[in-house]
Amino acid sequence: MKNTAYLTVRRRDFPRVGEGKDAVQRSSSTGSDPASPALREGSFTFYEAIKIIACQLFIMLGSIVSERRKKMAVIVPFKALRPAREHVGKVASCAYDVIDSDEARVLVKENPKSFLHVVKAEIDLPEHTDPYDQSVYEKARENLERLVREKVLFIEGTPSFYVYRQKMGNHVQHGIVACADISEYEAGRIKKHELTRAEKEADRTRHIDVVDAQTGPVFLTYRAVDSIDRLVADVVEGAPEYDFRADDGITHTVWIVSEEQAVRKIREAFSAIPSLYIADGHHRAASSQAVRTVRRSRNRNHRGDEEYNYMMAVLFPHDQLHVMAYNRVVKDLCGLTSSAFLERIAREFVVTDDPGRGVPAALHQYSMYLDSRWYRLSLKNEPPEGERIVESLDASILQNMMLSPVLGIEDVRRDERIRFVGGIRGTGELERLVDSGDWAVAFSLYPVTVEQLMSVADGGEIMPPKSTWFEPKLRSGIFTHLLY
Repeated sequence: MKNTAYLTVRRRDFPRVGEGKDAVQRSSSTGSDPASPALREGSFTFYEAIKIIACQLFIMLGSIVSERRKKMAVIVPFKALRPAREHVGKVASCAYDVIDSDEARVLVKENPKSFLHVVKAEIDLPEHTDPYDQSVYEKARENLERLVREKVLFIEGTPSFYVYRQKMGNHVQHGIVACADISEYEAGRIKKHELTRAEKEADRTRHIDVVDAQTGPVFLTYRAVDSIDRLVADVVEGAPEYDFRADDGITHTVWIVSEEQAVRKIREAFSAIPSLYIADGHHRAASSQAVRTVRRSRNRNHRGDEEYNYMMAVLFPHDQLHVMAYNRVVKDLCGLTSSAFLERIAREFVVTDDPGRGVPAALHQYSMYLDSRWYRLSLKNEPPEGERIVESLDASILQNMMLSPVLGIEDVRRDERIRFVGGIRGTGELERLVDSGDWAVAFSLYPVTVEQLMSVADGGEIMPPKSTWFEPKLRSGIFTHLLY
């Protein structure tokens, strides 16, 4: 927003509104203080002096308000590129990183409208094409342009927010689709809890840059507040723009918020939120920042309000999120027999039959599947209190007391002897993998809480790899943020 001078007080070098505290101090030294020699000599009338003092107070107040705003969440409406209502069910797809290329090819067979043609464009190139080849990103741009040309997608006429509801069984969650200021991410007010992988970040960066759009939202959360809940409740009283059930059984419903007063209320409500947290989408966030950095450096006329300064996000209150476990299977017992392995882990854990058959009952409990049998593992002693919050997480405890010292897995990011299984696949998938003979043992964990995630992020710490699995997943293609 450009600064505007509301008062023309004088004269030579009085500071313009928005120049800040330093300018106020400079103006005082040049005669704008009522007690200054210039005033005593009659250079200013009494009324001019009052105007100057009032303007100085105005500048100081503006500086205070500006500093306060910098510490609050900044979200803005945007003109989404989105499907025509009759096409949304065909367009909306799973995210790019939850299926591989072969699975995507099967899903899009006879569906040219699927957004997988944009987010996994290698499916439209020869089968053995490297998914990181430049041709893939150019094909993605071509496919997006085709969907617009065929009027499957169109650009919203008015900057808008969107309320996005997802229903999975009895679970319901409402998010607000908006653009978040990347400066907030850089300043640490959009907080992260995961590290990113260089190759994945580079992939999404090139995708955003070549396609000239953010094709998938970052999944953000915030500590729930009644004022935002009430605003969302008012919106969903109206008729939705979209209401469809995807092939995974999840219902997706969207309302548009474009009326000026409603948009203003949402922005004001979020201005009271001190921090946002990335629940999922760390690579999308980092890639959006990378594109912004490059484009800002190339733009000699950079203003700060260009579309590349914002990242598309869906913001959900923390108390509506559904976090599932992220489980582990291990290839072998590191040279131990099953009986020797059980004897070894009994030093740290109480090992009993598992009445929950793979579902831990509480934090610091684990279910283990070995030799076609479920065991419950409970710590013999409370976990030692470390200086870092992350050390109290079940994934960290399992790593430090089981995976590393007993099974010899030091680097879970790179060790091919371990595999991670999302909780949505159930304990039956763990049984299937171990019973196949390809894996020796499985561990089912108690889900991380959103409060734990926030505490880790507040402490500037990093969660262990593959700690959280959120359901339901956001669909791609319902909203796209164009950077032009």
